[in-house]
Amino acid sequence: MSSVLYDTPGPKARARNWIYTAAFLVVFGLAMWWVLATMADKNQLDADKWSPFVTDGEVWTTFLLPGLGETLKAGLIAMVIALPLGAVLGIGRLSDHRWVRIPVGAWVEFFRAIPVLMLMLFGSALYVRFSTVSSELRPLYAVVTGLVLYNSAVIAEIVVAGIRSLPRGQTDAAKAIGMRKGQIMTYVLVPQAVTAMLPALVSQLVVILKDTAIGGAVLGLGELLSMNRQISANYSNTIATLVVIALLFILVNFALTTFASWLEGRLRRSQKGTGAFVAGDVAEVDAGGAAGVGEAP
Repeated sequence: MSSVLYDTPGPKARARNWIYTAAFLVVFGLAMWWVLATMADKNQLDADKWSPFVTDGEVWTTFLLPGLGETLKAGLIAMVIALPLGAVLGIGRLSDHRWVRIPVGAWVEFFRAIPVLMLMLFGSALYVRFSTVSSELRPLYAVVTGLVLYNSAVIAEIVVAGIRSLPRGQTDAAKAIGMRKGQIMTYVLVPQAVTAMLPALVSQLVVILKDTAIGGAVLGLGELLSMNRQISANYSNTIATLVVIALLFILVNFALTTFASWLEGRLRRSQKGTGAFVAGDVAEVDAGGAAGVGEAP
């Protein structure tokens, strides 16, 4: 189907596409064959390396499922806090009031520029020094704190870009019927921008879920990836364990993106979207955006 940006390929273009696809499949197959052959030479494909995941239920009940539960718990807590906080910060960045816009902008730029690992380490140190959080819960608190501070700043930029991606006429029409600035943001801009923001938001939620592994590697959080050390110590199957853990991460993130795709389809069918789109590479979101689209209280 032709569009403004894409023409239907002709016979020669289709032939080239088939050739490129076949060439890629051949190269990919050769690469996989080399990987599997190398693993076989190193005895990494032996049955005793993989059989514990099928025959020994304790691998799942003692290590993998509890680790997955800890990953989901840290990720979901961070998502529940970071999403509304990021929305508030994003709307604050669009405020007409300098006393709101400038501090919020400084907050967002500051925490977006600091690596999430450093935020987790700072959080852990602060909890040790200034709180009574127990040592068992401290890694979870520190991981969630770091994830919330960093990702709420990134989500704020997604919100800004999503609102500014709407046509200026949306704001002008709302003003023409006498709506106040807060009403324009609440009832006109934000509901329509949700559809445009959703792909980038889902990408950031996947990042939150994956970044819980940082807490396991550095702070001792008992999340999914950290279980690799214990399983490998008991069964001497590091590569097999990492493959299984990677598959679990893929399944969880695939479920998240599938749900988001379904939700986006429902939102678009409900005609709340405008066709605008915010790119998933949130690290490059430009806070400058398109000028004069939305105004916030």
